[in-house]
Amino acid sequence: MKDDMMTDDTPPPQAQTVAGVANAERGLVILDGPDGVAVTMTPEAAFGTGQSLIAAAAAARYQRPDDTA
Repeated sequence: MKDDMMTDDTPPPQAQTVAGVANAERGLVILDGPDGVAVTMTPEAAFGTGQSLIAAAAAARYQRPDDTA
């Protein structure tokens, strides 16, 4: 994250509790998230993102919300 995006007095972002929904359209993957957020990715980028999300979710299950590591 860039240093100019958050300051010490900026509240941390709220964690989303609703999963995003992915769809394949015209050879691309579109991930629809909360609040109208949408990300369009190549299949390769989506695959890598999916693997990274699964690994991070597995690690996060064993962390407390206030852990920084």
